[in-house]
Amino acid sequence: MSIPIDLADLPAHLTGFPSAYLLSTTDGQVKVVQVDARLVDGDLVIAHPGRGSLANVASNPVVSVLFPPPLAPAFCLIVDGTAVVEGDDVRVTPSSAILHKPAG
Repeated sequence: MSIPIDLADLPAHLTGFPSAYLLSTTDGQVKVVQVDARLVDGDLVIAHPGRGSLANVASNPVVSVLFPPPLAPAFCLIVDGTAVVEGDDVRVTPSSAILHKPAG
């Protein structure tokens, strides 16, 4: 079950999610790292995700940020967007967001 989230409402939804995972790709390989993501001027800023993630974003800016539920079963928040490397950080401009959990 997926519920689309209006990006204007993203700040309110983020308050319930204390941690996140950055998903980036290059050459068909998906890299997943646990990160701290904070909302700054409508973008998600991820501090120091690591060299592999920075390299992936530099070669392919399409990323997803997954916020798992603090307690299962519950909805997770998935934010898709375009990322840029800013020094040792990644800035993600969201293009879409959904709340998701398995049906049933």
